Amino acid sequence: MLRINELRLPLNHAEDALRPAVLQRLGVADAELLTLTLFKRSYDARKKSAVQLIYSVDCELQDEAAVLQRLAGDPHVKPTPDMAYQFVGHAPADFAAQAKPRPLVIGFGPCGIFAALVLAQMGLKPIVLERGPEVRKRTKDTWGLWRQGQLDPESNVQFGEGGAGTFSDGKLWSQISDPRHLTRKVLNEFVKAGAPEEILFVNKPHIGTFRLVSVVMKMRAEIEALGGEIRFEQRVSDVLIEDGHIRGVTLASGEQLRADHVVLALGHSARDTFTMLHQRGVHMEAKPFSIGYRIEHPQSIIDAARFGPNAGNAILGAADYKLVHHASNGRSVYSFCMCPGGTVVAATSEPNRVVTNGMSQYSRNERNANAGIVVGITPQDYRQDGLSQGPVSPLDGMAFQRIWESRAFELGEGGYKAPGSLVGDFIKRQRSQAFGSVEPSYKPGVTLTDLAQPGNGSLPDYALDAIREALPAFSRQIRGFAMPDAVLTGVETRTSSPLRISRGKNLQSVNVAGLYPAGEGAGYAGGIMSAGVDGIEVAEALGAEMLKDG
Repeated sequence: MLRINELRLPLNHAEDALRPAVLQRLGVADAELLTLTLFKRSYDARKKSAVQLIYSVDCELQDEAAVLQRLAGDPHVKPTPDMAYQFVGHAPADFAAQAKPRPLVIGFGPCGIFAALVLAQMGLKPIVLERGPEVRKRTKDTWGLWRQGQLDPESNVQFGEGGAGTFSDGKLWSQISDPRHLTRKVLNEFVKAGAPEEILFVNKPHIGTFRLVSVVMKMRAEIEALGGEIRFEQRVSDVLIEDGHIRGVTLASGEQLRADHVVLALGHSARDTFTMLHQRGVHMEAKPFSIGYRIEHPQSIIDAARFGPNAGNAILGAADYKLVHHASNGRSVYSFCMCPGGTVVAATSEPNRVVTNGMSQYSRNERNANAGIVVGITPQDYRQDGLSQGPVSPLDGMAFQRIWESRAFELGEGGYKAPGSLVGDFIKRQRSQAFGSVEPSYKPGVTLTDLAQPGNGSLPDYALDAIREALPAFSRQIRGFAMPDAVLTGVETRTSSPLRISRGKNLQSVNVAGLYPAGEGAGYAGGIMSAGVDGIEVAEALGAEMLKDG
Protein backbone atom coordinates (compact mmCIF):
# COMPACT_ATOMS: atom_id res chain seq x y z
CA MET A 1 0.00 0.00 0.00
CA LEU A 2 0.98 3.64 -0.46
CA ARG A 3 0.52 6.48 2.00
CA ILE A 4 -0.20 10.00 0.78
CA ASN A 5 0.49 12.77 3.29
CA GLU A 6 -0.36 16.49 3.09
CA LEU A 7 -3.46 16.06 0.95
CA ARG A 8 -5.23 19.40 1.42
CA LEU A 9 -8.92 20.13 0.87
CA PRO A 10 -11.09 23.09 1.91
CA LEU A 11 -13.01 22.78 5.18
CA ASN A 12 -16.36 22.69 3.40
CA HIS A 13 -15.37 20.19 0.72
CA ALA A 14 -17.94 17.79 -0.70
CA GLU A 15 -18.38 14.51 1.14
CA ASP A 16 -17.08 12.51 -1.84
CA ALA A 17 -14.15 14.83 -2.66
CA LEU A 18 -11.38 12.73 -1.13
CA ARG A 19 -11.25 9.99 -3.76
CA PRO A 20 -11.01 12.38 -6.75
CA ALA A 21 -8.29 14.30 -4.92
CA VAL A 22 -6.30 11.08 -4.44
CA LEU A 23 -6.73 10.14 -8.10
CA GLN A 24 -5.49 13.54 -9.20
CA ARG A 25 -2.54 13.48 -6.81
CA LEU A 26 -1.41 10.04 -7.98
CA GLY A 27 -2.31 10.57 -11.63
CA VAL A 28 -4.21 7.28 -11.91
CA ALA A 29 -7.61 6.24 -13.23
CA ASP A 30 -10.43 5.40 -10.86
CA ALA A 31 -10.25 1.70 -11.73
CA GLU A 32 -6.61 1.59 -10.63
CA LEU A 33 -7.44 2.69 -7.07
CA LEU A 34 -8.53 -0.52 -5.38
CA THR A 35 -8.93 0.65 -1.75
CA LEU A 36 -8.74 3.96 0.08
CA THR A 37 -8.40 4.20 3.89
CA LEU A 38 -8.25 7.37 5.96
CA PHE A 39 -5.21 7.36 8.25
CA LYS A 40 -5.11 10.89 9.66
CA ARG A 41 -7.10 14.13 9.46
CA SER A 42 -5.94 17.46 10.85
CA TYR A 43 -6.49 21.09 9.94
CA ASP A 44 -4.60 24.27 9.12
CA ALA A 45 -6.38 27.28 10.64
CA ARG A 46 -3.65 29.86 10.17
CA LYS A 47 -5.89 31.62 7.65
CA LYS A 48 -9.15 31.73 9.56
CA SER A 49 -11.32 32.58 6.56
CA ALA A 50 -9.97 29.63 4.58
CA VAL A 51 -9.37 26.75 6.97
CA GLN A 52 -8.01 23.66 5.24
CA LEU A 53 -8.33 20.01 6.17
CA ILE A 54 -5.15 17.96 5.82
CA TYR A 55 -5.46 14.25 5.11
CA SER A 56 -3.14 11.26 5.20
CA VAL A 57 -4.58 8.26 3.37
CA ASP A 58 -3.49 4.71 2.59
CA CYS A 59 -4.14 3.44 -0.93
CA GLU A 60 -4.02 0.06 -2.59
CA LEU A 61 -3.29 0.33 -6.33
CA GLN A 62 -3.07 -2.03 -9.27
CA ASP A 63 0.57 -1.10 -9.94
CA GLU A 64 2.04 0.56 -6.87
CA ALA A 65 5.63 0.13 -8.05
CA ALA A 66 4.99 2.12 -11.22
CA VAL A 67 3.31 4.92 -9.29
CA LEU A 68 6.16 5.08 -6.76
CA GLN A 69 8.71 5.22 -9.55
CA ARG A 70 6.83 8.00 -11.35
CA LEU A 71 6.43 10.03 -8.11
CA ALA A 72 9.88 9.30 -6.72
CA GLY A 73 10.48 13.02 -6.11
CA ASP A 74 7.28 13.52 -4.10
CA PRO A 75 8.16 13.41 -0.37
CA HIS A 76 4.50 12.92 0.54
CA VAL A 77 3.94 9.66 -1.35
CA LYS A 78 5.68 6.69 0.24
CA PRO A 79 5.03 3.00 0.99
CA THR A 80 2.72 2.59 3.97
CA PRO A 81 4.80 1.64 7.01
CA ASP A 82 3.99 -1.54 8.90
CA MET A 83 2.40 -0.28 12.12
CA ALA A 84 1.18 -3.63 13.44
CA TYR A 85 2.36 -4.27 16.98
CA GLN A 86 4.73 -7.17 17.57
CA PHE A 87 6.43 -8.31 20.75
CA VAL A 88 10.14 -7.60 20.74
CA GLY A 89 12.26 -10.73 20.51
CA HIS A 90 9.69 -13.12 21.91
CA ALA A 91 6.15 -14.40 21.48
CA PRO A 92 3.47 -15.33 24.05
CA ALA A 93 4.18 -19.04 23.60
CA ASP A 94 7.74 -18.49 24.83
CA PHE A 95 6.44 -17.89 28.34
CA ALA A 96 4.32 -21.02 28.66
CA ALA A 97 6.88 -22.85 30.80
CA GLN A 98 7.57 -19.96 33.18
CA ALA A 99 7.01 -21.10 36.76
CA LYS A 100 8.47 -18.08 38.54
CA PRO A 101 6.41 -15.89 40.89
CA ARG A 102 3.92 -13.88 38.88
CA PRO A 103 4.98 -10.31 38.09
CA LEU A 104 3.33 -7.53 40.06
CA VAL A 105 2.07 -4.23 38.69
CA ILE A 106 1.57 -1.52 41.30
CA GLY A 107 -0.97 1.01 40.08
CA PHE A 108 -3.78 0.72 37.52
CA GLY A 109 -3.64 4.05 35.72
CA PRO A 110 -2.80 4.25 31.99
CA CYS A 111 0.76 2.97 32.49
CA GLY A 112 -0.27 0.14 34.79
CA ILE A 113 -3.15 -0.84 32.53
CA PHE A 114 -0.96 -1.21 29.46
CA ALA A 115 1.86 -2.88 31.37
CA ALA A 116 -0.61 -5.41 32.77
CA LEU A 117 -2.32 -5.87 29.39
CA VAL A 118 0.92 -6.63 27.55
CA LEU A 119 2.13 -8.92 30.34
CA ALA A 120 -1.20 -10.74 30.16
CA GLN A 121 -0.94 -10.97 26.37
CA MET A 122 2.47 -12.58 26.88
CA GLY A 123 0.85 -15.18 29.09
CA LEU A 124 2.56 -13.99 32.28
CA LYS A 125 -0.68 -13.55 34.30
CA PRO A 126 0.27 -10.41 36.23
CA ILE A 127 -1.19 -9.41 39.58
CA VAL A 128 -2.20 -5.75 39.70
CA LEU A 129 -2.31 -3.95 43.04
CA GLU A 130 -4.37 -0.73 42.96
CA ARG A 131 -4.73 1.27 46.17
CA GLY A 132 -8.06 2.78 45.09
CA PRO A 133 -11.37 1.10 44.22
CA GLU A 134 -12.80 0.02 40.90
CA VAL A 135 -13.80 2.85 38.61
CA ARG A 136 -17.56 2.95 39.29
CA LYS A 137 -17.11 3.29 43.06
CA ARG A 138 -14.26 5.68 42.51
CA THR A 139 -16.46 7.89 40.32
CA LYS A 140 -19.10 8.03 43.05
CA ASP A 141 -16.49 8.94 45.68
CA THR A 142 -15.01 11.63 43.45
CA TRP A 143 -18.42 13.20 42.93
CA GLY A 144 -18.74 13.16 46.71
CA LEU A 145 -15.83 15.60 46.91
CA TRP A 146 -17.13 17.75 44.09
CA ARG A 147 -20.72 17.94 45.34
CA GLN A 148 -20.47 17.63 49.13
CA GLY A 149 -16.85 18.54 49.85
CA GLN A 150 -16.18 15.06 51.25
CA LEU A 151 -12.72 13.68 50.44
CA ASP A 152 -11.79 10.01 50.48
CA PRO A 153 -7.94 9.98 50.51
CA GLU A 154 -7.90 6.55 48.85
CA SER A 155 -10.60 7.16 46.21
CA ASN A 156 -10.43 10.41 44.26
CA VAL A 157 -9.14 12.00 41.05
CA GLN A 158 -5.65 10.64 41.74
CA PHE A 159 -6.30 7.14 43.13
CA GLY A 160 -8.41 4.32 41.75
CA GLU A 161 -8.95 2.34 38.59
CA GLY A 162 -7.94 4.33 35.52
CA GLY A 163 -5.64 6.73 37.37
CA ALA A 164 -5.68 10.51 37.06
CA GLY A 165 -6.26 10.23 33.31
CA THR A 166 -9.82 9.02 33.88
CA PHE A 167 -10.85 12.46 35.16
CA SER A 168 -9.24 14.50 32.40
CA ASP A 169 -9.85 15.44 28.80
CA GLY A 170 -8.83 11.93 27.80
CA LYS A 171 -6.21 13.32 25.42
CA LEU A 172 -4.60 10.61 23.32
CA TRP A 173 -1.71 12.33 21.62
CA SER A 174 1.90 12.84 22.50
CA GLN A 175 5.10 14.31 21.08
CA ILE A 176 7.25 11.36 22.13
CA SER A 177 9.52 9.67 19.60
CA ASP A 178 7.66 6.58 18.41
CA PRO A 179 9.68 4.62 15.84
CA ARG A 180 7.81 1.38 16.66
CA HIS A 181 4.34 2.97 16.40
CA LEU A 182 3.45 2.00 19.96
CA THR A 183 0.98 4.87 20.10
CA ARG A 184 -0.98 2.96 17.46
CA LYS A 185 -1.03 -0.06 19.75
CA VAL A 186 -2.50 2.15 22.50
CA LEU A 187 -5.18 3.56 20.19
CA ASN A 188 -6.10 0.14 18.81
CA GLU A 189 -6.53 -1.30 22.31
CA PHE A 190 -8.77 1.64 23.27
CA VAL A 191 -10.93 1.13 20.19
CA LYS A 192 -11.10 -2.60 20.91
CA ALA A 193 -12.40 -1.66 24.38
CA GLY A 194 -15.15 0.57 22.98
CA ALA A 195 -13.55 3.95 22.28
CA PRO A 196 -14.85 5.68 19.13
CA GLU A 197 -13.00 4.60 15.98
CA GLU A 198 -12.33 8.20 15.02
CA ILE A 199 -9.49 8.32 17.55
CA LEU A 200 -7.52 6.31 14.97
CA PHE A 201 -7.51 9.18 12.45
CA VAL A 202 -8.30 12.55 14.04
CA ASN A 203 -5.22 14.67 14.68
CA LYS A 204 -5.75 15.20 18.41
CA PRO A 205 -7.90 12.29 19.57
CA HIS A 206 -9.64 12.30 22.92
CA ILE A 207 -12.20 10.13 24.68
CA GLY A 208 -13.49 12.13 27.64
CA THR A 209 -14.22 11.02 31.17
CA PHE A 210 -17.56 9.21 30.83
CA ARG A 211 -16.38 7.11 27.88
CA LEU A 212 -13.05 6.40 29.55
CA VAL A 213 -14.87 4.77 32.46
CA SER A 214 -16.40 2.05 30.29
CA VAL A 215 -13.21 1.65 28.24
CA VAL A 216 -11.15 1.07 31.38
CA MET A 217 -13.62 -1.53 32.63
CA LYS A 218 -13.43 -3.47 29.36
CA MET A 219 -9.64 -3.40 29.40
CA ARG A 220 -9.70 -4.77 32.93
CA ALA A 221 -11.97 -7.59 31.74
CA GLU A 222 -9.54 -8.36 28.91
CA ILE A 223 -6.60 -8.61 31.33
CA GLU A 224 -8.60 -10.92 33.59
CA ALA A 225 -9.70 -13.07 30.64
CA LEU A 226 -6.01 -13.59 29.81
CA GLY A 227 -5.25 -14.79 33.34
CA GLY A 228 -4.32 -11.50 34.99
CA GLU A 229 -5.66 -10.51 38.38
CA ILE A 230 -6.63 -7.01 39.53
CA ARG A 231 -6.90 -6.41 43.27
CA PHE A 232 -8.48 -3.13 44.30
CA GLU A 233 -8.06 -1.28 47.60
CA GLN A 234 -4.64 -2.89 48.05
CA ARG A 235 -2.10 -0.25 49.06
CA VAL A 236 1.55 -1.29 49.03
CA SER A 237 3.11 -0.18 52.32
CA ASP A 238 6.58 -1.72 51.97
CA VAL A 239 8.92 -3.49 49.58
CA LEU A 240 11.19 -6.44 50.30
CA ILE A 241 14.68 -5.97 48.87
CA GLU A 242 17.34 -8.66 49.30
CA ASP A 243 20.91 -8.26 48.02
CA GLY A 244 19.88 -5.50 45.65
CA HIS A 245 16.94 -7.41 44.14
CA ILE A 246 13.21 -6.95 44.67
CA ARG A 247 11.67 -10.01 46.31
CA GLY A 248 8.16 -8.91 47.11
CA VAL A 249 5.85 -6.33 48.67
CA THR A 250 3.87 -5.87 51.85
CA LEU A 251 0.32 -4.54 51.72
CA ALA A 252 -1.27 -2.21 54.23
CA SER A 253 -3.32 -5.21 55.42
CA GLY A 254 -0.09 -6.97 56.40
CA GLU A 255 -0.26 -9.51 53.58
CA GLN A 256 3.01 -10.20 51.80
CA LEU A 257 3.32 -11.13 48.14
CA ARG A 258 6.50 -12.67 46.74
CA ALA A 259 7.67 -11.39 43.37
CA ASP A 260 10.98 -11.08 41.52
CA HIS A 261 9.63 -8.57 38.98
CA VAL A 262 7.59 -5.53 39.98
CA VAL A 263 6.35 -2.64 37.81
CA LEU A 264 6.02 0.66 39.70
CA ALA A 265 3.22 2.52 37.89
CA LEU A 266 2.35 4.72 40.85
CA GLY A 267 1.13 7.96 39.34
CA HIS A 268 2.47 11.36 40.39
CA SER A 269 0.54 11.66 43.68
CA ALA A 270 1.54 8.50 45.57
CA ARG A 271 3.48 10.56 48.10
CA ASP A 272 3.44 8.01 50.90
CA THR A 273 4.77 5.33 48.55
CA PHE A 274 7.52 7.64 47.27
CA THR A 275 8.55 8.28 50.86
CA MET A 276 8.64 4.56 51.65
CA LEU A 277 10.73 3.79 48.57
CA HIS A 278 13.16 6.57 49.46
CA GLN A 279 13.50 5.17 52.98
CA ARG A 280 14.21 1.73 51.51
CA GLY A 281 17.06 3.18 49.45
CA VAL A 282 15.49 2.98 45.98
CA HIS A 283 17.47 5.53 43.96
CA MET A 284 15.51 8.61 42.96
CA GLU A 285 16.24 12.24 42.18
CA ALA A 286 14.49 15.59 42.30
CA LYS A 287 13.23 16.87 38.94
CA PRO A 288 11.65 20.05 37.55
CA PHE A 289 7.89 20.49 37.38
CA SER A 290 5.47 23.42 37.14
CA ILE A 291 2.97 25.27 39.32
CA GLY A 292 0.20 27.74 38.57
CA TYR A 293 -3.54 28.12 38.19
CA ARG A 294 -6.44 27.04 36.00
CA ILE A 295 -7.82 29.77 33.73
CA GLU A 296 -11.37 29.78 32.33
CA HIS A 297 -12.83 31.66 29.37
CA PRO A 298 -16.05 31.26 27.43
CA GLN A 299 -15.31 28.58 24.84
CA SER A 300 -16.83 30.90 22.24
CA ILE A 301 -13.97 33.38 22.81
CA ILE A 302 -11.37 30.69 22.06
CA ASP A 303 -13.32 29.38 19.05
CA ALA A 304 -13.59 32.86 17.53
CA ALA A 305 -9.91 33.61 18.12
CA ARG A 306 -8.74 30.34 16.57
CA PHE A 307 -11.29 29.76 13.80
CA GLY A 308 -12.80 33.16 13.01
CA PRO A 309 -15.91 32.78 10.79
CA ASN A 310 -15.54 28.99 10.93
CA ALA A 311 -16.09 28.87 14.70
CA GLY A 312 -18.67 26.24 15.55
CA ASN A 313 -17.88 23.99 12.59
CA ALA A 314 -18.65 20.40 13.59
CA ILE A 315 -15.43 19.01 12.09
CA LEU A 316 -13.24 21.55 13.87
CA GLY A 317 -15.13 21.15 17.15
CA ALA A 318 -14.16 23.14 20.25
CA ALA A 319 -10.88 24.99 19.70
CA ASP A 320 -7.79 24.44 21.81
CA TYR A 321 -4.58 26.43 22.19
CA LYS A 322 -0.95 26.13 23.21
CA LEU A 323 0.84 29.19 24.60
CA VAL A 324 4.32 29.98 25.88
CA HIS A 325 5.81 33.19 27.28
CA HIS A 326 9.36 33.78 28.47
CA ALA A 327 9.01 36.30 31.29
CA SER A 328 11.50 39.06 32.07
CA ASN A 329 12.42 37.37 35.36
CA GLY A 330 13.71 34.35 33.45
CA ARG A 331 10.70 32.13 34.07
CA SER A 332 8.78 30.29 31.36
CA VAL A 333 4.98 30.45 31.56
CA TYR A 334 2.92 28.09 29.42
CA SER A 335 -0.52 26.62 28.98
CA PHE A 336 -0.88 23.07 30.25
CA CYS A 337 -3.50 20.36 29.69
CA MET A 338 -5.94 22.61 27.82
CA CYS A 339 -9.51 21.28 28.08
CA PRO A 340 -11.89 22.66 25.41
CA GLY A 341 -15.52 22.82 26.50
CA GLY A 342 -14.67 21.36 29.89
CA THR A 343 -14.62 22.00 33.62
CA VAL A 344 -12.10 22.68 36.36
CA VAL A 345 -12.11 19.86 38.91
CA ALA A 346 -11.03 19.31 42.49
CA ALA A 347 -8.05 16.96 42.27
CA THR A 348 -6.65 16.75 45.79
CA SER A 349 -5.79 13.43 47.40
CA GLU A 350 -4.87 14.75 50.84
CA PRO A 351 -7.07 16.30 53.55
CA ASN A 352 -7.13 20.09 53.92
CA ARG A 353 -5.37 20.75 50.64
CA VAL A 354 -6.73 22.12 47.38
CA VAL A 355 -5.50 21.01 43.95
CA THR A 356 -7.07 21.85 40.59
CA ASN A 357 -7.05 20.02 37.27
CA GLY A 358 -9.06 20.14 34.04
CA MET A 359 -11.54 17.68 32.54
CA SER A 360 -13.67 17.41 29.40
CA GLN A 361 -16.31 15.01 28.26
CA TYR A 362 -16.19 13.50 24.77
CA SER A 363 -18.66 16.12 23.48
CA ARG A 364 -16.60 19.06 24.78
CA ASN A 365 -19.79 21.09 24.90
CA GLU A 366 -19.55 22.80 28.29
CA ARG A 367 -19.66 26.59 28.23
CA ASN A 368 -16.09 27.26 29.37
CA ALA A 369 -12.63 26.42 28.09
CA ASN A 370 -9.96 25.88 30.73
CA ALA A 371 -6.23 25.29 30.88
CA GLY A 372 -3.42 25.36 33.36
CA ILE A 373 -1.31 28.52 33.23
CA VAL A 374 1.85 27.33 34.90
CA VAL A 375 5.42 28.38 35.62
CA GLY A 376 8.39 26.05 35.34
CA ILE A 377 10.41 25.50 38.52
CA THR A 378 13.61 23.62 39.28
CA PRO A 379 14.77 21.61 42.30
CA GLN A 380 16.78 24.64 43.46
CA ASP A 381 13.51 26.60 43.68
CA TYR A 382 11.88 24.14 46.03
CA ARG A 383 14.75 22.78 48.12
CA GLN A 384 13.80 22.74 51.79
CA ASP A 385 17.22 22.88 53.50
CA GLY A 386 17.88 26.56 52.83
CA LEU A 387 21.16 25.88 51.03
CA SER A 388 22.11 27.37 47.68
CA GLN A 389 23.94 24.40 46.24
CA GLY A 390 24.41 20.66 46.55
CA PRO A 391 21.94 17.85 45.86
CA VAL A 392 18.27 18.43 46.56
CA SER A 393 16.29 15.77 48.42
CA PRO A 394 13.94 13.91 46.06
CA LEU A 395 11.14 14.46 48.58
CA ASP A 396 11.49 18.26 48.67
CA GLY A 397 9.20 18.74 45.67
CA MET A 398 6.34 17.05 47.52
CA ALA A 399 6.90 19.28 50.55
CA PHE A 400 6.83 22.34 48.28
CA GLN A 401 3.58 21.21 46.64
CA ARG A 402 1.99 20.70 50.03
CA ILE A 403 2.85 24.25 51.13
CA TRP A 404 0.87 25.80 48.27
CA GLU A 405 -1.94 23.25 48.35
CA SER A 406 -2.45 23.98 52.06
CA ARG A 407 -2.31 27.71 51.36
CA ALA A 408 -4.99 27.26 48.68
CA PHE A 409 -7.21 25.45 51.18
CA GLU A 410 -6.75 28.36 53.60
CA LEU A 411 -7.50 31.00 50.97
CA GLY A 412 -10.55 29.03 49.81
CA GLU A 413 -11.86 29.24 53.40
CA GLY A 414 -12.35 25.50 53.87
CA GLY A 415 -14.69 22.89 52.50
CA TYR A 416 -12.26 22.26 49.62
CA LYS A 417 -13.41 25.46 47.95
CA ALA A 418 -10.68 26.89 45.74
CA PRO A 419 -9.34 30.44 45.85
CA GLY A 420 -10.05 32.41 42.70
CA SER A 421 -9.50 35.77 41.09
CA LEU A 422 -10.67 37.57 37.99
CA VAL A 423 -7.83 38.07 35.52
CA GLY A 424 -8.26 41.85 35.51
CA ASP A 425 -7.96 42.00 39.29
CA PHE A 426 -5.05 39.57 39.31
CA ILE A 427 -3.08 41.77 36.94
CA LYS A 428 -3.88 44.82 39.11
CA ARG A 429 -3.10 42.87 42.30
CA GLN A 430 -6.44 43.57 43.91
CA ARG A 431 -9.08 41.39 45.53
CA SER A 432 -11.95 40.29 43.32
CA GLN A 433 -15.40 41.10 44.66
CA ALA A 434 -17.81 39.40 42.26
CA PHE A 435 -17.79 37.19 39.20
CA GLY A 436 -18.51 38.77 35.85
CA SER A 437 -19.45 37.12 32.58
CA VAL A 438 -17.44 33.93 33.31
CA GLU A 439 -18.92 31.62 35.91
CA PRO A 440 -16.28 29.24 37.31
CA SER A 441 -16.96 25.53 36.90
CA TYR A 442 -14.90 24.28 39.87
CA LYS A 443 -16.87 22.40 42.52
CA PRO A 444 -17.31 22.52 45.55
CA GLY A 445 -16.99 26.24 44.72
CA VAL A 446 -14.64 29.20 44.32
CA THR A 447 -13.88 31.83 46.97
CA LEU A 448 -12.83 35.14 45.43
CA THR A 449 -9.66 36.62 46.88
CA ASP A 450 -6.43 38.35 45.87
CA LEU A 451 -4.37 35.53 44.38
CA ALA A 452 -1.51 37.85 43.47
CA GLN A 453 -0.83 39.39 46.88
CA PRO A 454 2.98 39.57 47.09
CA GLY A 455 4.73 37.98 50.03
CA ASN A 456 1.62 36.19 51.24
CA GLY A 457 -0.03 35.06 48.05
CA SER A 458 -1.13 31.79 46.62
CA LEU A 459 2.20 31.06 44.86
CA PRO A 460 5.81 32.24 45.17
CA ASP A 461 6.35 35.85 44.11
CA TYR A 462 8.42 34.87 41.07
CA ALA A 463 5.53 32.77 39.79
CA LEU A 464 3.01 35.55 40.41
CA ASP A 465 5.17 38.09 38.58
CA ALA A 466 5.69 35.78 35.61
CA ILE A 467 2.00 34.93 35.22
CA ARG A 468 0.93 38.58 35.57
CA GLU A 469 3.31 39.43 32.73
CA ALA A 470 2.29 36.46 30.59
CA LEU A 471 -1.47 37.00 30.56
CA PRO A 472 -1.44 40.24 28.50
CA ALA A 473 1.22 38.69 26.24
CA PHE A 474 -1.07 35.70 25.59
CA SER A 475 -3.80 38.14 24.49
CA ARG A 476 -1.59 39.08 21.57
CA GLN A 477 -1.82 35.48 20.40
CA ILE A 478 -5.44 34.76 21.36
CA ARG A 479 -7.62 37.83 21.31
CA GLY A 480 -9.49 38.22 24.60
CA PHE A 481 -7.26 35.89 26.59
CA ALA A 482 -6.63 38.55 29.27
CA MET A 483 -10.29 39.59 29.37
CA PRO A 484 -10.95 41.09 32.81
CA ASP A 485 -13.78 38.64 33.60
CA ALA A 486 -11.78 35.48 32.87
CA VAL A 487 -11.30 33.45 36.05
CA LEU A 488 -8.13 32.07 37.62
CA THR A 489 -8.60 29.21 40.09
CA GLY A 490 -5.80 27.97 42.34
CA VAL A 491 -3.74 25.96 42.57
CA GLU A 492 -2.32 23.68 39.88
CA THR A 493 0.63 21.87 41.48
CA ARG A 494 0.59 18.35 40.06
CA THR A 495 1.55 18.99 36.47
CA SER A 496 4.02 16.12 36.67
CA SER A 497 5.88 14.06 39.22
CA PRO A 498 8.25 16.10 41.42
CA LEU A 499 10.79 13.27 41.33
CA ARG A 500 12.22 10.62 39.06
CA ILE A 501 12.86 7.03 40.14
CA SER A 502 16.11 6.35 38.30
CA ARG A 503 16.30 3.46 35.88
CA GLY A 504 18.91 2.04 33.51
CA LYS A 505 18.91 0.93 29.90
CA ASN A 506 17.03 -2.26 30.72
CA LEU A 507 14.32 -0.06 32.33
CA GLN A 508 15.00 -1.50 35.79
CA SER A 509 15.87 0.58 38.81
CA VAL A 510 19.55 1.50 38.78
CA ASN A 511 20.07 -0.10 42.19
CA VAL A 512 17.20 -2.59 42.67
CA ALA A 513 17.10 -5.39 40.12
CA GLY A 514 13.64 -6.55 39.08
CA LEU A 515 12.04 -3.21 39.98
CA TYR A 516 10.65 -1.33 36.95
CA PRO A 517 9.80 2.34 37.59
CA ALA A 518 7.31 3.39 34.94
CA GLY A 519 4.94 6.07 33.77
CA GLU A 520 4.22 9.56 35.00
CA GLY A 521 4.82 8.95 38.69
CA ALA A 522 8.30 7.61 38.07
CA GLY A 523 9.09 10.63 35.88
CA TYR A 524 8.99 8.96 32.45
CA ALA A 525 5.69 10.07 30.96
CA GLY A 526 3.37 13.06 30.79
CA GLY A 527 -0.16 12.01 29.84
CA ILE A 528 -2.29 9.02 28.92
CA MET A 529 -0.54 8.23 25.64
CA SER A 530 3.06 8.49 26.79
CA ALA A 531 2.21 6.61 30.00
CA GLY A 532 0.59 3.82 28.00
CA VAL A 533 3.62 3.55 25.71
CA ASP A 534 5.96 3.46 28.68
CA GLY A 535 3.88 0.70 30.21
CA ILE A 536 4.21 -1.35 27.03
CA GLU A 537 7.97 -0.90 26.88
CA VAL A 538 8.45 -1.76 30.54
CA ALA A 539 6.30 -4.88 30.16
CA GLU A 540 8.41 -5.97 27.20
CA ALA A 541 11.64 -5.38 29.15
CA LEU A 542 10.26 -7.35 32.09
CA GLY A 543 9.22 -10.22 29.84
CA ALA A 544 12.61 -10.34 28.16
CA GLU A 545 14.30 -10.43 31.56
CA MET A 546 12.11 -13.32 32.70
CA LEU A 547 13.04 -15.28 29.59
CA LYS A 548 16.72 -14.57 30.15
CA ASP A 549 16.51 -15.63 33.78
CA GLY A 550 14.65 -18.79 32.79
